[in-house]
Amino acid sequence: MSFITNIFKKFRFSSLYKFIFAIVAGLSISYLKLDYIESYLYDLRVTAKAHLGLSKANDSNIVLVLITSKTVESFQGFPDFEQHSNFLNILKKYNPKFLLYDFRNVDKKLVDINGTVQQQEKFVLATKSFEEFHIATQDLEMKGETGKLKLEPPLDQVNLTPCLKNPDTTLFAKDSVYRRIMLTYQDQILLHPLIASYYNKEISDLSNVRGQFTFLDSTQNYINYHPNGSFPTYSFEDVYNNKIEGNPFENKLVIVGTDTGKSPREYGYTPYSREISAMTSAEIHANSFQTLIENNSPTRTPKNLNIFVILLISILTVYVVLTVKPSKGLFIVGLTLFLISLLGIILFAFFNVWVDLAHPILAIFLCYYFFIPYRLIIENRRSWEYLQKNKLLQQVEELKTNFISMMSHDLKTPIARIQGMTEVILKDDVHLSSIQREAVDTIKGSSDDLLKFINSILQYGRIESQGVELHKQSKDINQILNDVIKKHEFLAKVKKIKITTELEPMFPVSVDVDLIKQVFSNLVENAIKYSLEESTVIVKSREEGDKVVIAVTDNGMGIPAEDLPNIFMKFYRSHNVKTSTIKGTGLGLYLAQYFAELHKGEISVVSNTDEGKHGSTFTVKLPLNP
Repeated sequence: MSFITNIFKKFRFSSLYKFIFAIVAGLSISYLKLDYIESYLYDLRVTAKAHLGLSKANDSNIVLVLITSKTVESFQGFPDFEQHSNFLNILKKYNPKFLLYDFRNVDKKLVDINGTVQQQEKFVLATKSFEEFHIATQDLEMKGETGKLKLEPPLDQVNLTPCLKNPDTTLFAKDSVYRRIMLTYQDQILLHPLIASYYNKEISDLSNVRGQFTFLDSTQNYINYHPNGSFPTYSFEDVYNNKIEGNPFENKLVIVGTDTGKSPREYGYTPYSREISAMTSAEIHANSFQTLIENNSPTRTPKNLNIFVILLISILTVYVVLTVKPSKGLFIVGLTLFLISLLGIILFAFFNVWVDLAHPILAIFLCYYFFIPYRLIIENRRSWEYLQKNKLLQQVEELKTNFISMMSHDLKTPIARIQGMTEVILKDDVHLSSIQREAVDTIKGSSDDLLKFINSILQYGRIESQGVELHKQSKDINQILNDVIKKHEFLAKVKKIKITTELEPMFPVSVDVDLIKQVFSNLVENAIKYSLEESTVIVKSREEGDKVVIAVTDNGMGIPAEDLPNIFMKFYRSHNVKTSTIKGTGLGLYLAQYFAELHKGEISVVSNTDEGKHGSTFTVKLPLNP
């Protein structure tokens, strides 16, 4: 019980320090600022969503009118206030609900449009005919500020309204990509939600705007982008020349902007592209309005949930690195990385949920590459310990083998003398009593057994030290079997065992005769030793394909199933044999297998211990060489 308790304590301590390591690593990673990487991964999801065809806008309430290079060519210059006045008068006939001019305004001037004061006054008069006319500006008025959002007279009568595009410049990803919409500033509602609330009454209450978050004195959310060209677009000159069929502008938000390619300020970077002309400013505004109208802004998962996910991944990665096999661990880590990425794509593509991926991915890589060296150090230390133990074991094994060989070799001389003296006594004419003859026979039998044991030990020692060389010659396997059977006939008669043979004629086989004789002798002798008295041992031979098959079947006690996988191990004896009076070294079958495999053959056994069906069959298969 105490042993199990100690293991449990050790396991708990081991798991605890891994858990602590993972927690520390996860928390450290969660507080790293990875806005650039996270935004880049976000952009990849936006692009993937577009490729999947899931970014199409619903029936749009937004129409774009763009001044292009063809417009400049047609008017022999950028349209002036006079031409814009005419344009507005024509557009009024189409009855748009909102009209937004997206032109640069610097130092209270519309720098993209030129004209005299009279032309400006005419332009102001044309704007008055619209219920909702706005000129978009990137400027904001703080509480208490007045007059900042005014153009110079006479344009000061035109609505110059904050309608911000928020590039990630000094904050967030710092890559100048437009990803955010500013909804309010110091509790002032800006133009995007004001206009969008006309088409979607739900967001009249700004608390219903999806995905909003607070940043400094503002509330913001993210743009749900649609690919370039998602909104109906017409050229300035086509409207000016009354070439518009039907009425695509009625009750719509019309955004008038530029796409001349003259200035990078006409465009903005988007998640789709970092090209200079990635998307026109007017279309970025259109995407912002459409996001609010559809109220489907991407929503980021809560920070606490992100930290929890990072910790889980860190714990998993550390556990895998320190406990699982490297190949399996790499597969688990790779699968985790794939599943996290796939989950992020699916949630964004179908539910507009932005799951942070940068920190979990970094947690996987850092935990993996930080703890892999630690594991390598541990495993190298274990390998070094195993190497030292192996060297020691090899030295001990070598000493043991040398000792066994030396002792066995030195024992052969006195055994030979004992055998010689018993032969002399048995052949002498001197009459021996029955007791004396029995004693001499016992001495002779014991010395024979001891000599067999010594020979087995010597062969084992030779195998362990330098191996055995084959001296092949072409021989008839049946003849070898007959010689072996004849040699064991006396042992069989003592137990009244009958040896029957079923030997098929076959071609000679190239074998080392002495070694193969030992294989067959071991099998036949074992079959006799372990068979019941007055039973039968069957020896068969046959050709099977390109092999010679020899089978020796006994009528013994059988080998228990739990012992079968081990019986060819050196010095192994099955449990039921150990409790019997039958002698053995545990080397016979080991040597038989070794010599059979040395001939590129194999040896196998089938045994039965059921009552009435006991017995074993050993089968040797050798390659046939005609």
